[in-house]
Amino acid sequence: MRKGMLEYCVLLLLKNRPSYASDIIQQLKAAQLLVVEGTLYPLLNRLKKDGLLVYRWEESSQGPPRKYYALSDTGAQFLEGLNEAWSELSNTVNYLKQNNITSNIE
Repeated sequence: MRKGMLEYCVLLLLKNRPSYASDIIQQLKAAQLLVVEGTLYPLLNRLKKDGLLVYRWEESSQGPPRKYYALSDTGAQFLEGLNEAWSELSNTVNYLKQNNITSNIE
């Protein structure tokens, strides 16, 4: 479940603006989701390979050039589907939590 959530969170972060890996990690930490580079880089590479992300190199005043990742058009469409799925799942879980459903099956 965590793996799928991480993918969703990364796509959400990249929806509004391109970011480089260290910035993505910082934003995830700010959201209380701790991720290390060894987890993030393979995910970014897979999302790029799957056509959900694109990247560009940008010069940095503080060191080597940085690779900025952004959603591709396909990634934006995929994210819309994830948003719908999340909404449905969230509604179901909240319903079950609020109504404390019990089973009559023994």
